Amino acid sequence: MHMSTTEIFLIAMTLIFSIPYLIWRAGRTEYYAPLVVVQIITGILLGPGVLGAAFPDYYTFVFTPQVIQLLNGIAWWAVMLFVWIAGIELDLRQAWKHREESGITAALALGMPLLFGSIAAAGMLKYDGWIGPRGMTWQFIAGVGMACAVTALPILILLMEKLSILRQPIGQRILRYASLDDIAIWGVLALILMDWERVGKQAGFLLAFGVASYLFRRLMVWLQEHDRWYVGLIWLAVCGFGADWSGLHFMVGAFLAGAVMDSHWFNQKQMDMLRHHVLLVIMPVFFLSTGLRTNWAIGGTAVFIAAGVLLLASVSGKLIGTHIAGKILKWQPGEASIIGWLLQTKALIMIIFANVLLDKQIITSETFTALLLMAVASTMLTVPVASPKLQRMKEIIFRSK
Repeated sequence: MHMSTTEIFLIAMTLIFSIPYLIWRAGRTEYYAPLVVVQIITGILLGPGVLGAAFPDYYTFVFTPQVIQLLNGIAWWAVMLFVWIAGIELDLRQAWKHREESGITAALALGMPLLFGSIAAAGMLKYDGWIGPRGMTWQFIAGVGMACAVTALPILILLMEKLSILRQPIGQRILRYASLDDIAIWGVLALILMDWERVGKQAGFLLAFGVASYLFRRLMVWLQEHDRWYVGLIWLAVCGFGADWSGLHFMVGAFLAGAVMDSHWFNQKQMDMLRHHVLLVIMPVFFLSTGLRTNWAIGGTAVFIAAGVLLLASVSGKLIGTHIAGKILKWQPGEASIIGWLLQTKALIMIIFANVLLDKQIITSETFTALLLMAVASTMLTVPVASPKLQRMKEIIFRSK
C-alpha cells in the first residue's frame, strides 16, 4: 500500500509521542527516569541500531529520507529554542556575589571530569572508528572530555524541583555552580569549532554580534513585554544563522542569543511555561532525531565498553572534584557527595553538545552513541543516589554556603 510522505510523517510523530509516554506511565519510571529521559532512550530504541536492526523493512518504511528531513527541521528549531531559554535563565549575578566559593567548586566540578574524560578519549584514539574524518586529535580529546564534564542546567532544574530543593539554599548553590560550568562548556565548544581557515569570518561574526547585542539590549528595554517575545525569537533566528554561516554552529548562536538577554525582561511563570511546552511539544522530535543518528557499526560490545569507561570518568571525576572543593571550603561530611551526584545530570546539554561534534565530523556516530549512553546512565543515577542522601542529611538543604 502506497502512503504519502505526509501520512508516513504522521505515523512517525505518533510513535515519537506515544511510545515514550506509555513506557513512562505504565512502567512508573518517574523516580529514576523522568519522561524526558525515557524520550531519549526511546529515541535510541527507534534508531537504526535497535528498531532498524530488528525490523529493517519497517524502519525504512517509516523513516524515509524525506521524513527524516522533516523531523530534522523541527528538531533544529526545538533545540535552538531550548538552548536559547537556557541562556536566558543563566543568572551570573549570584555566582559573582559568591564568586570565590562558586568559582572553586565550579572549576573543580568541571575540571576533574574533563581531565578524566580526556584521558579516556586519548585511550579511545588507540583504536579505529572513534574520531571523525574532520576531527583533529586535540578537538576529539577536548570534545569527549568536555562531554564527560557537562552538567545539564535545564534538566538539573527539573530534577531539583522533583526533590523539592530548587528554591532551598542548596539548590541555589548548585545552580550557581552549574551556571558557571554552562558558560565554560559553550566557550570550549566555540574554541573546538574555531576554523582557522575561516577565522576572519568567525571573528567578524563575534564582533558583529557584540555590536548587535548592545543595540538589541537597548531595544528590548524600550519594548513592551509582549513584543519582547516576538523580537527575541527573531534575534534567536538571526544569531543562529550568523553563527552557522561563520562556521561555529547554530546552537552556539542560540546560546549566545539567550545569554545576552536578561530573565527579568520576561514574566517568570510564562518563561517556565514556555520551557515546559517546548519540552512537551517539540523536543521529543529532537530526541528521536538524535536516536536516528546512533550507530553500532564498530560492534555493540565496543560501544558499551566505551560508554562504561566514559561513565566511570564522568562520575568519578565529578565526585572527586566536589570532594576536593569540599575540603578547601570546609563543607560538612556528606555535603560534597550530594552536590557531586546532583551535578551528574547530563541528558540534554550533553546530547546537544555531542550532536554539534557529530555535525562537524569531529566524532563518529559510534562515539556519539557511546556518549549518548553515558549521558542517559549518568542522568538516571542522579535521583536514586541523591534522594536518600538528602533524606539522611536534611540540615544541609538549608545551608546557604
